[in-house]
Amino acid sequence: MRWQGGRRSSNVEDRRGQGIGRPLVVGGSAASLVVALLVLLLGGDPSVVTSRSGPVGPRDVGMGGSGQTADPRQDELRDFVSVILADTEDTWPALLGPEGVRYVDPRLVLFTGAVQSACGTQQSAVGPFYCPPDQRVYLDLDFFDELERRFGAPGDFARAYVVAHEVGHHVQNLLGISDQVMAARRRGSEAEANALSVLQELQADCFAGIWAHHAQQERRLLEPGDVEEGLAAASAIGDDTLQRRAQGYVVPESFTHGSSAQRVEWFRRGLEQGTLEACDTFGAASRPRR
Repeated sequence: MRWQGGRRSSNVEDRRGQGIGRPLVVGGSAASLVVALLVLLLGGDPSVVTSRSGPVGPRDVGMGGSGQTADPRQDELRDFVSVILADTEDTWPALLGPEGVRYVDPRLVLFTGAVQSACGTQQSAVGPFYCPPDQRVYLDLDFFDELERRFGAPGDFARAYVVAHEVGHHVQNLLGISDQVMAARRRGSEAEANALSVLQELQADCFAGIWAHHAQQERRLLEPGDVEEGLAAASAIGDDTLQRRAQGYVVPESFTHGSSAQRVEWFRRGLEQGTLEACDTFGAASRPRR
């Protein structure tokens, strides 16, 4: 990706190394953290598998000091996500304006280990997540190493897809989709709630594709091979792929994010068409198959 000369966002909070202010109690063994990672990887609702007593407001610590560490790789990744966030800020206002929605920039919080959010206290094991009440994306940069080593999805564009997916959840929040899905999930059965979660996640994948479409059309951000990196990342974190890796078999009714094929399909659809209309996963699910 051609990102090095890009604008840095001013909406990054660097909380790395600051701790969370109180101990985090996690039930179960290390295996439970793996389960949380597999279920919540790139998800928008960490509360699905983590318990909390109520919303906990995050500390507003701004940029957390200099934002520099002793690890040049971490500092490069910090710059990278700041550029990608800035590019989403340059993309979405023009797309939401015709819908009568004013785009409000989300904040991106970098943390290590665990973090407090309005969605509760979360560990890095849940993966990157978006919290609707405080309109923040939370990311431990070590996740990118996991994405490459454990899931075989290396490259700048694979990492950009992660950020763009979480920003996609922010777009859903601004459009009122997140509230509608949450209300419907509370009314339905577990199977119905899972199905709605899948549709929400697939739409966030599609929204990530919309961003990539406009980043390329308007700013020529992509290089040869980038699209393949993004598609590989979408495929690597499909529910079927993760379940097969973790337990050796697949349970479709327990899917919360969609299969690898679905995630690739919807990311590609947003990438190729670049419109909100192309990302109506909910409408597509209600239409009969031919």
